[in-house]
Amino acid sequence: MAVQRARKRPFKMDLSRLHALCEANYARLLQLFPDYERSNCREFAVADARVRLEVLERSRYTTFFRLHQMHGEDRWLRSLVIDVRAYHDAGMLEVGAFQSQARIQPRYTYPNQQMFQQDEKLQQNQFLGDWLTHCQANGLGQMPALAPRGTH
Repeated sequence: MAVQRARKRPFKMDLSRLHALCEANYARLLQLFPDYERSNCREFAVADARVRLEVLERSRYTTFFRLHQMHGEDRWLRSLVIDVRAYHDAGMLEVGAFQSQARIQPRYTYPNQQMFQQDEKLQQNQFLGDWLTHCQANGLGQMPALAPRGTH
């Protein structure tokens, strides 16, 4: 009796889900940082963490942001850094870099050297959506901006 191997189906990116997620994340970010066109930074507290939304670069149709969460207990939990790109003409927000990991490919073969999931791009954008929703629900007002590190 011959053993039949299970046929592995090729991975298919769910583009409609990714686009819907990027559109929802765009709306979430604009709710948290509505004055991004006139201001370069917005900060607020989420529990014992401090969140900083910062404009890195503006152009006619896009804005680059850095989202940074610093914890009171950095020794236990690394700070979170996500670079995102807002496409204003499309109304979408996409993760560009996550924890200093450069550009993520739309899909990966698995296993791979970095051990990324096949849908890593979707998962990072889903995490961004969950995090922005958490900030919306638990953010406590605007805080004064921190002085850049190394200056007092």
